Amino acid sequence: MKTSRVSFAAALAAGAVLALSGTAFAHVSVQPGEAAKGGYATINFKVPNERDNASTTQLEVNFPVDQPLTSVMPQDIPGWTSTVEKTKLDKPLSVHGKQVNEVVTKVTWTGGKIEPGKFQQFPVSVGKLPDNADKMVFKAIQTYDNNEVVRWIEESKDGAPEPQTPAPVLKLTAAKPADGHDDAKPADAKGAGKDEAKHDEAAPKSGSDTTARALGIAGIVIGLGGVAFGIASRRRSA
Repeated sequence: MKTSRVSFAAALAAGAVLALSGTAFAHVSVQPGEAAKGGYATINFKVPNERDNASTTQLEVNFPVDQPLTSVMPQDIPGWTSTVEKTKLDKPLSVHGKQVNEVVTKVTWTGGKIEPGKFQQFPVSVGKLPDNADKMVFKAIQTYDNNEVVRWIEESKDGAPEPQTPAPVLKLTAAKPADGHDDAKPADAKGAGKDEAKHDEAAPKSGSDTTARALGIAGIVIGLGGVAFGIASRRRSA
């Protein structure tokens, strides 16, 4: 009886661990989880199907209004249709010398199906990312074909446990120096110049070796001819 109680307790604990793991990992997320500030990036909203008896048929992603993005372009996905919604800005933004009066606030994907035990990624090209923030929070709504709706809208707080339905978060990192690649170019050019000089130096040396070999072979041939001529002359004299 004691053994059966211990086994039951162990099974219950294992089930609780699995349940917590499912909650912690099987949620809508952003892949990759970070991008450079002030730039453009392609991100994927990864959506797993958490139900065993229903399929996901719709995903809605809301973009933060206080961090307006002037460019949001979803990639075509076979079987899915994307709808982009925009809103007008109270204060126009200046992008590449042009005035932008509206920005994307929501993208909705419908028509497809994510079956149980599978996931789907929804790629989106976004920019220009904020340069004065450390993260962007996208609130997502997942709908199943049994009319169940899961709202991934809870924001995680520092030092607090992860919420049950966390919102996808994109971490913004410091942009890399713009001249990082330019510094490499002169080094490459110098390296290429050295290689070319070595090649030029090696070319005459190679030509000299070839000439020497040719003259040596010619000398051997002439020498053999002289020996043969001498033998023939001796035979004639005899």
